[in-house]
Amino acid sequence: MKEILDIIAAYTIASREGKRMALATVVHVEGSSYRRPGARMLVTDDGMLTGAISGGCLEGDALRKALLVINQQQNKLVTYDTSDEDDAKFGVQLGCNGIVHILFEPINPEQDIHPVTLLQELSAKRQEGVLVTLFSLSQPQLTVPGTCLLVLPDTAVSEHIAAAQYGQELLADANHALLTKKSFISDYLFGEHLLTAFVEFIRPPVSLVIAGAGNDAFPLAGIARILGWHTTIVDGRATHANLQRFPHADKVIVAKPDGVLAQVSIDDQTVFVLMTHNYNYDLALLKQLVKQDQLCYIGSLGPKKKLERMITELGEEGIILSIAQLSSIFGPVGLDLAAETAEEIALSIAAEIKKVLSRTSGYSLRDKQEPIHKHPRERNIIDL
Repeated sequence: MKEILDIIAAYTIASREGKRMALATVVHVEGSSYRRPGARMLVTDDGMLTGAISGGCLEGDALRKALLVINQQQNKLVTYDTSDEDDAKFGVQLGCNGIVHILFEPINPEQDIHPVTLLQELSAKRQEGVLVTLFSLSQPQLTVPGTCLLVLPDTAVSEHIAAAQYGQELLADANHALLTKKSFISDYLFGEHLLTAFVEFIRPPVSLVIAGAGNDAFPLAGIARILGWHTTIVDGRATHANLQRFPHADKVIVAKPDGVLAQVSIDDQTVFVLMTHNYNYDLALLKQLVKQDQLCYIGSLGPKKKLERMITELGEEGIILSIAQLSSIFGPVGLDLAAETAEEIALSIAAEIKKVLSRTSGYSLRDKQEPIHKHPRERNIIDL
């Protein structure tokens, strides 16, 4: 989501300055690639790049393709075969051993609906969504709608093509992706043309609530900002919890523990880290948090004995934690990185949060036997 927000910000500035633009999107990958389907890059006519579609090896050639699309004002699907040993024919050095399909789309700010406005609508509220991008692998030169359909849980479908034209099945599949929270790639036969749809499920950014506005919260808030997470600082001390000390925080709350949750929206992308260095404050807030079923991560800074004591005291109050509740509490917080400094501890905490939300092992990739990334699920051809 951070890349999407960066692209929206760059688009806003570029449109204000009257620049012409194109959006490049990785829509399909065969084999290995540095970026996966859904990676995006905004290109302006003066060569400014926002986002990334590779580790840097494709951007030079992609800039040329984007400028061509801007001038022609027509979508273009470009395929890079990075498994070809003679990759010098692209003028780049790839070495990823895969085939990458990238869709380039011109962006016209004068149009009410285009790919970036769909991204804007997706990010306007903190909600999940499904974005559909249509392209043709069998006929790359075929004019196709591109990024054309957005499905949100609480609003009508936003699209610049009629659903009737491209079939209710595609719309139903997009809603299914929203329900299952999984992306997929599928082929659809529209009359005589076989089109491929990248149906992309997109989550809102991680919402990190840091309970504690001490100096050791600075590096954690800083890492969260780099990652594009929404960050909230919570503390009972107005002298510590303020925008002067945390200028890049999205929200700062000064409240007692029982007044925090009324000011925080919680979903399955929300995580808490208790680091007030005030035992009673952490305990009182933990008492509130264990009642929130959507929370999968509550970090507790400090030794294991501190957390064990808090759980014991909750039990003495009649709050007996279930296995599921206990599994959502991480204390001591963070991965075992032998962290010593506040910056290293912040790194270990952020890495553990990412591990938990991604439901991964956190092992070294060297020891992973299967591919690093999971491919979007492939589905059969659907005749519309």
